[in-house]
Amino acid sequence: KSSTPPTSCTIRRTGSTSMLSRLATSTLRSHAAVSQAATMSVRAMSGTCDVVLVGCGVPARGMGWYHAKQMIDGDVPSAKLTDIVEPWFLGAGADSDAGQEFAKFKDENEGINFLSSVDDMAQTSGKKLALISGRTADNPSLLKEVIAKGCTHIFLEKPGAPSVGELEEMAAYAEDKGVAVYMGYNKNVTKYVTLAREFEAKTPGAVTTFIHNNAYGTDELGECFERNSEGMLKNMAVHELALLVTYYGVTADTIESVVADKEYSNCLTIGDYTDFAKIGFTITTTAGKTVTVKADRCGGSNSLAIVEVDGVEKFRSMTPDAELEAWVAPRQAANPDWMPYFLLQHDDYVTLKERACAHIASGAPGAPEGLATIGIAVDTLKVAEKLTPLLTKELL
Repeated sequence: KSSTPPTSCTIRRTGSTSMLSRLATSTLRSHAAVSQAATMSVRAMSGTCDVVLVGCGVPARGMGWYHAKQMIDGDVPSAKLTDIVEPWFLGAGADSDAGQEFAKFKDENEGINFLSSVDDMAQTSGKKLALISGRTADNPSLLKEVIAKGCTHIFLEKPGAPSVGELEEMAAYAEDKGVAVYMGYNKNVTKYVTLAREFEAKTPGAVTTFIHNNAYGTDELGECFERNSEGMLKNMAVHELALLVTYYGVTADTIESVVADKEYSNCLTIGDYTDFAKIGFTITTTAGKTVTVKADRCGGSNSLAIVEVDGVEKFRSMTPDAELEAWVAPRQAANPDWMPYFLLQHDDYVTLKERACAHIASGAPGAPEGLATIGIAVDTLKVAEKLTPLLTKELL
C-alpha cells in the first residue's frame, strides 16, 4: 500500500556531505557495477564469515528471504550464506502455494543447505553468524539452539524478544556462552539519521525530531493493531527508540520527563486492541538532553529528521530522498510483488550485515561501528515499556 506523503515532507539540503556521511551506508547502486570476479576478489582478500539464516519466509515477502537474496547476490562481500533454516515451508507448509514458491527458491540455490530445523544443521567449528529473522516469540529458544550448534555470533531482528525479561535472559545466556549478539536496528546506520546527527553535533542549541511514517489506510488499522499486538512503541517506533538509547543517552532511568503531543497523537481502541495510530512525544533526560519522536501509521512511506534551534528549522533530511526514489522506482516496477520497504531500506540492510560479517571475519573485539548490541535492545524495550502506559494514560 502507498499514499501520497504530506506536503511538509519535502527534501531540503544544506551544506556539503562529509566523508563520514558518504560512508555511512553501503549501496547496491555501487555494488551493481561490480563484477562477480571483483566481488570474489574482495572476499579472497578480506575473508568471509559463514552465515546461517534462521527463518526465511515467503520469497518476495519475507524479510529473511531478502536477507538471503542480498547474500546470494554478492551484495554482502564478507558473508557466505551456508545454511537456511525454514521450519514451516520445509515442514507442514510445504504443500501450500507459498510452500511451492519456497521450493522453487530452494531449487535455484543448490549450494546452500536447506534445513527444517536448527537441530539438522551440522555442528560449527569456526566462526559463524546466525541471522535470526523469524517470529519474535521464537527468538529466545532459537538463540539457545544456534548457540548449542556452535554459532559464535548472532544477529537478531528487532525487537529481539516479546518482553524485557525474556531479552535480558537471552543476553545473560549469550554472555555466559561468550556469544556476541547484534540487533537489526537499521536506522542506526542510515544516511538521513547520520546527516542530521552531524548537523546537530556542530550546531549549538540544536534539538532533533525523528519522524517515522507508514502507509496503512485507516481501514487497515484494525488488522495492523492485531498483527503488531506488541504495540507501536515495540514495533514501528522501536527503531526511533533505539536511536534515542544509542545516541541520546535515553534509558528508562534517565527520562526526566515525557510530554505527549496531544494535537498530533491519536490513541485508538479497535476491537480487543488499544494502540497508537499516531504518537508524538518529547523526552528530556536527566542530563538535560531533549529529543522528539513522531510516528504515524497512515502518514506515507518515509522517515525524516528535522533539526531546530529555538523552534526554527535549520536542517532536514529524509529517506527516501530523490536519488533513492529514482533508484527504487524501476526496480519496484520490475518486482511489484516485493515488499516496498525491501528496496527503500536495501542499503541499510547491506550495511548492517557487511559490518557484522567483516567484523567477525577480522577477529576484532567488541561490536561493529553503528550496530546496536543486545544491551541496547534491552534498554530500548525498557523505554518502550515505560512510555507506553504513560502516553496511553495521557492520551485516552
